[in-house]
Amino acid sequence: MIVTDRPRAKASAGLDALRAHWPEYLAEATGLGLFMVSACVFTLWFEYPGSSLHQAIPDPVVRRVLTGIAMGLTLIGLIYSPWGQRSGAHLNPSFTMAFLALGKIKRWDALYYVLAQFTGGILGVTLTRLAAGAALAHPAVNYAVTVPGAPGVVVAFWSEFTISLCLMMMVLAVSNTKRLARFTPLFAGTLLAAYISIEAPLSGVSMNPARTLASAVPAASYTALWVYFTAPPLGMWVAGMIYGYWRGAHRVFCAKLHHHNDKRCIFRCNYAAIEAANN
Repeated sequence: MIVTDRPRAKASAGLDALRAHWPEYLAEATGLGLFMVSACVFTLWFEYPGSSLHQAIPDPVVRRVLTGIAMGLTLIGLIYSPWGQRSGAHLNPSFTMAFLALGKIKRWDALYYVLAQFTGGILGVTLTRLAAGAALAHPAVNYAVTVPGAPGVVVAFWSEFTISLCLMMMVLAVSNTKRLARFTPLFAGTLLAAYISIEAPLSGVSMNPARTLASAVPAASYTALWVYFTAPPLGMWVAGMIYGYWRGAHRVFCAKLHHHNDKRCIFRCNYAAIEAANN
């Protein structure tokens, strides 16, 4: 009887989580969906040959830097937005799984977050395709796919691993430091802008399996997809383990990237302790 009731109890727990926390899951889907709309639109503006911006800025490096700035500002806006405040603005399965490993998010919430991220990302690109038309499929744009650059797959893997590790370390260090925590979105957006400006020729700057798949599906471009499904989660998991060893797991106060708001927190949160922490 105990054995047969166990799957039923697990299913019940999953339904309870869905009923209780669906606004957070919807916010995650909306957030990554909007991020992908932004990625597609800015790639169109800067890379589509028929775009006036592309024609006005012939230097590809300058266009890449401007794209990085635009996407960095997009990320900052999303984290500070009502959706980001509600869900904590992971917008990335790699973040969610790293926080799961650190014990800051429950398993059902992590599962629904990941499903929401993949769903939202694909819907974002699909809606942009409907609005932008065939231009989004142009080879110069190609749905803003992330693929390895000229140096090859191995370089792309280690690049994705490194930038993901560094991003997660930065988020953990800043969000758990009293005087800096409220500025976590600014740090994250600035780092993303720098990555796109500098690292994009190596791997395309994904750090996010859901972001990569969202572009890969409509583009039917699955080149080295395994890189983007392994290197970012591994990099962020390693960062979490390093931070936990360095500062202690108890020094990870919450899984939200922005906690200075009046939205509820569904995580295993001890954020109030940051006010009394000695930093």
